[in-house]
Parts: sequence; C-alpha cells; structure tokens
Amino acid sequence: MVHALASDFGGHTRSGALARRTRSGSAGRLESTGGMRNGIEILVSSASLEPGIFGIVRPVLLWPEGISPRLDDAQLDAILAHELWHVRRRDNLAAAMHMVVEAIFWFYPLVWWMGTRLIEERERACDEEVLQMGSQPQVYAESILKTCEFCVESPLTCVSGISGSDLKERIARIMTHRLAEKFTFGRKALLGAAAAAAIAIPLALGMIGASQVRAQKTQENDAALPSFEVASIKLDKSRIPLGGAHLFGGTFNATITARGLIAMAYGRNFSPLSIDQLSGGPDWTKSEAFDIDAKVEDSLVEGGWKNIPFDRKWGQVRLMAQSLLADRFKLQVHHEAKELPVYVLVLAKNGPKFTENNSHPELGGISARGPGKLDAASSPMSILTSILSFQPEIGGRTVVDKTGLQGNYTFTLQWTPENLAANGGQSAPGATSLGSSGPSLFEALQDQLGLKLELTKAPVDTVVIDYIEQPSEN
Repeated sequence: MVHALASDFGGHTRSGALARRTRSGSAGRLESTGGMRNGIEILVSSASLEPGIFGIVRPVLLWPEGISPRLDDAQLDAILAHELWHVRRRDNLAAAMHMVVEAIFWFYPLVWWMGTRLIEERERACDEEVLQMGSQPQVYAESILKTCEFCVESPLTCVSGISGSDLKERIARIMTHRLAEKFTFGRKALLGAAAAAAIAIPLALGMIGASQVRAQKTQENDAALPSFEVASIKLDKSRIPLGGAHLFGGTFNATITARGLIAMAYGRNFSPLSIDQLSGGPDWTKSEAFDIDAKVEDSLVEGGWKNIPFDRKWGQVRLMAQSLLADRFKLQVHHEAKELPVYVLVLAKNGPKFTENNSHPELGGISARGPGKLDAASSPMSILTSILSFQPEIGGRTVVDKTGLQGNYTFTLQWTPENLAANGGQSAPGATSLGSSGPSLFEALQDQLGLKLELTKAPVDTVVIDYIEQPSEN
C-alpha cells in the first residue's frame, strides 16, 4: 500500500523496511515527491499521542513507537497513506491560517463552526483517497479504531492526525462505502463563500462597532445621545458674573461660556473638566457667555424623573448637553490621555467624621452658604469633589474621589478661602467675615470631615476641541 501510494506521488519507498524500522523503534524516512520536494521524516516518540504530521515547510511524521506492534502491515500502510495525503493537501497550512482567524475573531460563532467543518472535511477527503487507492474498508476502519484505542491524548490543533471528526459517523461511512460527493467547482465556490463570510462579517461588524464608539466620543452621531426637547441659546449681554448651570425639575438653565458648557458636558459625575483637561478652540469660547434655557422631554419627566437620584439626572443632562453642543455649536472633539497633576480625596487616619444619610437622595446636594462654607444634605462624595475642583486652593486641578464612600452624607464644611486670608478676612459686602485666622481648606477637610487631599500625578482623559462655531440665536 505504501509502495502504491508513493508511486502515485511520483516517488518510491519500501513498505516492509519502513514497517520493520517503525516496529523496531528507530526513525525512518517515507520517500515521496508528488507535491513534496523531499521525503517525509519519521520521528519516533515514546508518548501516547496519535500519529500525525507536524510542520508546514518541512513536515515530519510523529510516530508513537508503542502503536506499531498493534497494527499489521495492511493497517500500518493505511495509516501512513492517510498521513501522506494530509501533507499533499497542505492541511497544516490551512489549519494554521484558520487559527489566526480564530484568534482575531474569537467572539464570532461562525468562525468556530467553520473550524469544526474544516476538520471534518479534512478527514473525509483523506479517507476517500485512502479507500480509492485500494485499502479494504474493514482494514482501514480497524486501523483507525486501534489508533484511537491506543492514544490517550488528542492531537494538537496544528497537527494533522488520523482521528478527528465524528468517529462513529466516520467509521459507518467507511464501512458502507458512503463516500462524500466529489469536490466540484460548485462546492468549492460554496465553501469559499462561507470562508469569506466568516472573515468579512465579523470584520464589518467590528468596523461598525468601532465607528459607533468614535461617534459617541466625538459626537459626530448625536442620534446616539439623548437630547433636550427644546433649547434656546442667546448671547449674554448683561456682563454680570456667570451664573453656572442649574437643573430645576425638567428645566436646565445656564449662563455659561462655550468652554464652560463643554467642561460640564464632558466631565465626570458632578465634576466638570479642569483647566488642564480641556484644550483647543478659539478665544471667544472663553470670553463670550451664553444664556441657555432648555427643557427635558415631557414623557421623561412624567415617567418618574422626580424620583430619580439627582446624580443620575445630572448624568443624563450632561449627555443632552453634548447633543446640544454637537447640534448648535457644531462641536467636534477628540480625546487624549495625559499625565497631569491631580488631587485625590482620601480618608484621613481616623476615618470620616460625618454621618450617612440616604433618606431622600433625590433632594440631596451641597449648598454654598457664603465664601468658605458648604452644607451637605444627603450628598454623594462626587458633588464634594466637583465643588472642590473650583476652589482657588486647588489651582484648577482635577479632584478625584478615592475615599471608597458610596453612600450619601450630611455634613458642614467651613474654612477661610485663600483669597480672604490674603485680604485680612474681608469678604464681599453682606457676607459673614470668617477672619484670616480660620483653617485652610486642607486643614478643614481633615479636622472637620476626616478627609484629606493628596497631590499626585495620574493619567487623565483630556478633551481637545477640533472645531466649534458660534450658535445662531433662537
């Protein structure tokens, strides 16, 4: 059988000598030239792996020495013929290529289904060739069963062996002469189309998913974001100090610069972007303020908006503000990670000195009772870090919450602001004077709340303005 197979490939070998060398445990060479320039080396192994072809450029046959006494000459020839056909068909190259596809598109089920089908078709094709070259079905089936009985380990994915596919169905097919249909041009085209689809479909889905992520980050696709039902934007001509941004029920009001609105919309929780986190854009984004009056959609307000915790409401408003910037200001941005100095808010040595209060989180927040005084009622730490980010002592840096406190808390914080301490404790007319001898912000946080601010450096997500234009008034 091996002699006939080698002759068909255009080479020659001596089956008896090969069988004797294999049985004696020494390595040999199976000579063949059809589709292969050199003979196939036989490497004998003491392991219980099944016989298999290893390698692509210079394939070798791995042969377990313990299996030779279990096979007669006809069975040995059938197994060797099967392995030679794996080499001629370059099955290891096809398996390696599919492994690369599986590694890239591991998340796509069709790719794994294709891998199973490739193994089945690979074994079916080799079975057909062995039987067509004269091997008796019963002899060939027994050789496969004896090999599977001997081997206790499955072959590697990159090794073309004798087992594989559904063994029961495969033996039945061999014994009943139910060979597969010839691999016609139509079947090749169908298999090629399936393979192309297995690669093209996940690639297309990945590109679509990536474009959606980019759209959400750059706001080129504002349909992916919630938006205000109506919004009015007018240039502020009062020249009074900016009033910031406020949410009352379902109404959003702000007297704010374009840069301030971007910082609010792209901030995190209640913390807007710091000075270091926002760059680019023309000068008017810093100097010209706008009066913005916007309304949340009635169906959202009527659907339980009042009962939603304020931090979740504010998160929705930030996304609506991003839609507003993309629609009315034609804003385009991109994100960059930068190493920046930040303050982290952490617990002091003896822990927090305030109480948790989760009774009415929808009414929670922090109120400023004049310069250097904050009253918190059922407020999360995110609101405190947001307010701290705007204090002169922080220097425009980001304040990050690292306290690990997840609830809502009630407390009072009072300190002497930096600008008042430098001015002898004198505040604006009508405001309570705190005196220049009061605690600093850093001291008050530690003594009154059991918290402290630590300056460090960390990777920070920053926003760069690529394009923006002044909105038309309405």
